[in-house]
Amino acid sequence: MQKLLEIKELTVSYDHEVVLNDVNLTVHKGDFLGVIGPNGGGKTSLIKAILGLVKPSKGQILFHIPQTRIGYLPQINQIDKRFPITVLDVVRSGKTDRRSFSLFAKQTEEIAHAESLLNEMGVWQLRHKAIGELSGGQMQRVFLCRSLMNRPELLILDEPDTFVDNQFESELYEKLKELNQRMAIVLVSHDVGTISYYVKTIACVARELHYHPSNIISTTQLASYNCPLQIITHGDVPHTVLGLHDKHQHDHKHDHEHDH
Repeated sequence: MQKLLEIKELTVSYDHEVVLNDVNLTVHKGDFLGVIGPNGGGKTSLIKAILGLVKPSKGQILFHIPQTRIGYLPQINQIDKRFPITVLDVVRSGKTDRRSFSLFAKQTEEIAHAESLLNEMGVWQLRHKAIGELSGGQMQRVFLCRSLMNRPELLILDEPDTFVDNQFESELYEKLKELNQRMAIVLVSHDVGTISYYVKTIACVARELHYHPSNIISTTQLASYNCPLQIITHGDVPHTVLGLHDKHQHDHKHDHEHDH
């Protein structure tokens, strides 16, 4: 199976404190990987390392696709809603290849692609609105469109189910399932119960990374991975709550599976 990126013995530290230790992971074409773990366990640091936003203190990340073909959907609470920009311009800002941007034909094609994505996400009618006028669910749709502008082969999402209502959350996961037919997806979430219905495999990050080669994972397995999450099910819809996390558990090293 085609490899998209490989993470080898990655360690990330902030002010000499290790937040990710000796992480190994390979993402393949067609993957739908759910990344779970406690707050402060290193999930966001892992994403930042992949995106080149933090420099590892050890290890390497090997890209087998151009980095422009990696789409990224950040947490929407990081977005400045006061910035005076329209929905259409937000989506167009996701286009990073500007070599032919001065050509009218290229610009017209870019606008058409942006409007097509907005239409696909059901927010085309908002294209001329200011970004600050949107609800959480609308913002998430718009920034998902932005992350798709370069027609990515790998899409990374950092807790996209935060600050959105339950209806949009369900619509989002169904859309991601559809997108997974044409791109690999790495989805960071605190809610293992919900995402396990959609993802194909799971990685638990609690300073170290433990890869689980299926979407079925038990509380016992989480405990063995040093990942303090508890799975609770309400009716047909599973949910997750975050348990207490013992900082000293980080000092206990577990053997773990590195790769697919």
